[in-house]
Amino acid sequence: MTTATPRQPLIEDHAYLSNQHSGALLTRDGDVTWLCLPRFDAPSVFTSLLGEPEHGRWRLRIADGEVRERAYLPGTLVLRTRWCGPDGEAEVLDFMPLTSHRGSGRAHDDDAGALADEGEGEAARADLVRLVRCTSGSVSVDQCLQFRMDYGEVVPWVSRQTDPADESFLAVVAGGDALAVHGPDLRPDGTAHRGRTRLEAGQSAAWTLAWYPSWSMAPAAPDPERALEATVTDWVEWLGEPLATGPRADRVARSLLVLKGLTHRDTGGIVAAPTASLPEDIGGVRNWDYRYVWLRDTALTLEALMAHNHTDDACAWRDWLLRAIAGDPRDVQIMYTLSGERRMPERDLEHLPGYEGSRPVHVGNGAADQWQADVIGTVMLALGRLRDAGVDEDRWSWTLQKRLVERVLEHRDTKEHGLWEMRGEPAYFTHGRVMMWAALDQALHAARDHGLPAEDEELAAWEQVRDELREEILTEGVRPSGGFRQTYGSEETDASLLQIPHTGFLPHDDPRMLATVADVERDLVTETGLVMRYRASGMDGLPGEEAPFMMCGFWLVEQYARSGRLADAERLMARLDECSNDLFLMAEEYDDGLDRMAGNFPQAFSHLGLIRAVDALEEARGAAGGEG
Repeated sequence: MTTATPRQPLIEDHAYLSNQHSGALLTRDGDVTWLCLPRFDAPSVFTSLLGEPEHGRWRLRIADGEVRERAYLPGTLVLRTRWCGPDGEAEVLDFMPLTSHRGSGRAHDDDAGALADEGEGEAARADLVRLVRCTSGSVSVDQCLQFRMDYGEVVPWVSRQTDPADESFLAVVAGGDALAVHGPDLRPDGTAHRGRTRLEAGQSAAWTLAWYPSWSMAPAAPDPERALEATVTDWVEWLGEPLATGPRADRVARSLLVLKGLTHRDTGGIVAAPTASLPEDIGGVRNWDYRYVWLRDTALTLEALMAHNHTDDACAWRDWLLRAIAGDPRDVQIMYTLSGERRMPERDLEHLPGYEGSRPVHVGNGAADQWQADVIGTVMLALGRLRDAGVDEDRWSWTLQKRLVERVLEHRDTKEHGLWEMRGEPAYFTHGRVMMWAALDQALHAARDHGLPAEDEELAAWEQVRDELREEILTEGVRPSGGFRQTYGSEETDASLLQIPHTGFLPHDDPRMLATVADVERDLVTETGLVMRYRASGMDGLPGEEAPFMMCGFWLVEQYARSGRLADAERLMARLDECSNDLFLMAEEYDDGLDRMAGNFPQAFSHLGLIRAVDALEEARGAAGGEG
């Protein structure tokens, strides 16, 4: 690992904005360093996060000022930053409107993921709004816009034009992509555009950026105040009355909003993170593109959302799933694009130096072709919980689930790459075998408890293989010391084994689980109390190390809480609290050696893990009869 002075802002320095079509990262002092338009998996138009300012950014700040405070407006992903300048104060409101404006659309078919036509050839409008209000005295708003299309590689053609409302705007064009930038005082300066705007107390100014197809008419600028009001209302109404109680209720609400902000509003797909190639090992090669829909990650996300009364999102994802994996069950992948396309070839962006020199910079994801035995079980568990919540199967969803079970049966004896997408040799991962058991167990519950149709021969086959898997797991998957092992024949442990009780395979207080927890504490818990996924002993096929994984820490909190170790659960939860930023956002990992975030950001896994851990803590407190 490197300890060199960072060239880019720290990952935790960023806020996250979303319009539920795409997402932007924004630093504390006003730099937009990452934005893909018009969709999460489109090529980025600001890419300085993985390179230099010359790879694209949008800087907006109060001249000679400093940030006094930043926070989201309650119940939203609208960011308010309070600045103090030498002659006055201002607040900057950064947001991506959720209003359903429509405009002409197109379809990409590139390495980054196809942008399917949405709404009969129309694509949802994607805006970024930066609204500045002078609250006292006077301030000067300084800006620098450096437009670079296609992941920072293409310098676009920029001209001043007139929109349908007869307003002047900057038209930024490269190939089929165009951006319309509205706002005062922006002038060319080499390959950048700069501006300074003076505001007195009570005055405001706004700058907006919108993507549109380059061959169509540019959209007019949205009314910033009306867009702000509508966006706040939309977020607040979606969140509703939070179910979470206790000292971390605000953190749960923030995590729910992040999960919704990673959801594509039209298709129902949920990306694992809005970023690509933020390193798990800073300065190393473990840099992956997470802007896709993993069946596993999404299924776990939906469980967290359903636990907090957001069942509609689960139904939308079930519809997405039906479209994505339609056809032969042997063709089911572990991940898809937002629209359900199967192709996301992995390639390197040689022109980018990477985040703090972490190369190669990957877009696309080659793990899509792996067999990971846990995926179908995770999906079946989520669909089972949707069914238990009272949502009826539609015409095709049960047929889909039976096809998924066929896939499990076909791979009864297939070695795999595991939950963590190991790039070494396939093996029988104990967690994956348990999830295969869970898939069959859920199918049997669906038929026997919910009356869904299945032939006697099918039921007999499901039950037989399920029971054989259980016997096999308890024989091959348990070490002589009594804990579960990472893979059959190995003596390694794995944090994914903490998920076994979640399937119903064994209770949290089973002696084999308690022994597994002891193994995790011995082998995977760091000196600072965080939890590694596994020991990087070469099996994952990659050089270097990686930082502790946030999700694994939350799994251990849940295990502690549900097995009666409430004090240990509280202690670990307090440690994990320290790994979020001031906005309660979390990356995939936290490097406790460097005391900073690592991996893609914000990460769905981390936020759904927090929700489940807090739920478990609150239930344990209730069972203990107090706040304990």
